Amino acid sequence: MSLARALLATSASIVLTVSLVSCSAGPMPVPHTSGSASPSPAVSGDGVLRIGTLLPVSGNASFIAAAQAAGVETAVREINSAGGVLGKPVQVLPGDSGDATTTKAEQSFADLVAKGAGAVIGPSSSVLAVRVAPLAAAAGVPLISPAATSSRLSTLGNSGYFFRTIASAATEGGALATILAGKKVALIYLTDDGGAAVRASLIAKLATSKTTLVADQGFTTGTADFAPIVAAVTAAAPDATVLVSPFSSVEQNKAIITQLTAAGLGGAKLWLTGGSMADYSQALPAGLVNNANGLLEGIAPDAAFQARVKAVDPTVSDMLYAAEAYDATILAALAATVSHSTSGAAVARNLRSVSAGGIKCTDFAQCISALKTHDNIDYDGLTGAIALDSHGDPNPAHFGVYRYDAGNRFARVGDALG
Repeated sequence: MSLARALLATSASIVLTVSLVSCSAGPMPVPHTSGSASPSPAVSGDGVLRIGTLLPVSGNASFIAAAQAAGVETAVREINSAGGVLGKPVQVLPGDSGDATTTKAEQSFADLVAKGAGAVIGPSSSVLAVRVAPLAAAAGVPLISPAATSSRLSTLGNSGYFFRTIASAATEGGALATILAGKKVALIYLTDDGGAAVRASLIAKLATSKTTLVADQGFTTGTADFAPIVAAVTAAAPDATVLVSPFSSVEQNKAIITQLTAAGLGGAKLWLTGGSMADYSQALPAGLVNNANGLLEGIAPDAAFQARVKAVDPTVSDMLYAAEAYDATILAALAATVSHSTSGAAVARNLRSVSAGGIKCTDFAQCISALKTHDNIDYDGLTGAIALDSHGDPNPAHFGVYRYDAGNRFARVGDALG
């Protein structure tokens, strides 16, 4: 997730106004067990797996930190209840990534490495992931992001030290083609890396989904007049129009949505992805996006997992990326277990192998039991089948389908695979 994407992923709590963002609650608590509190710098070879977190405890995206931190802590408590890793309790090293406008992420990562982290969960921001990933490769400590979705990050996985348990935004196109199978689709997209990636994945799946692309309209950050684009889309008479655009283009997004709606292409005919899927409750007239659809990476945690997270941190009200952070932590622990080592290099080397190709297991204790009789395991966690590929990306990609109400806020109504 880019920092901007993080700011719009929670429809009920964030609106498109500077005042509300600036009035967001302060840094959220990062709960950790007594075994995790203020650990001393690691003693080389002491055999303790230390999981660092690099989450936005401070800054504009701080509202998503608590759920991810609680997801990590939930996993660690369950790992330790099952005997820990290599017979020793796992420790959590909390870190703050801050905003992309600061160097706090780099400073925090260096601190986590100095304290002996064998894996780091985060960052949540795609921008920060791009910056910290080379440091991770140099330090030999893997990053596992539960929230960074930029398509650019797939190339970072080639280093062997960047992974994620959230889908690349590039796979949105494939999910949309499946959802809109058999329909005539119009695409309006910002011609940046993200927009181009979604367009490519949509086009790649058109034939198999029997979806027809009847309009293909790109725009740049400098585009101010959208009348020609909307006219071309209207003339194509699509069954659905997809808007792919980042949050940084919010004024353009509002203009496009308003003009499409006026042309009779809003409501249920409109699909918002990327940063265009935001809370418009204070940014657009009431009801303007009523019944419009949205697509966002990630799964909806079930009630049982939500209760486990609440037991760790009762203040968590939004579970966004908690399950992805939980799975990232379990994967790191399993990778260390099969490596018989808690070093970052060993964890990175085995993250892919424990996520695919072996005996299916769905929690840490079950996977440890399976390892007693089998050499290979395949952890399928809360986010479903993960199967990290050569780029460190999960397969298949999991998405939520959302729908807007009359108040211009969205709520999850279904699931999709990319």
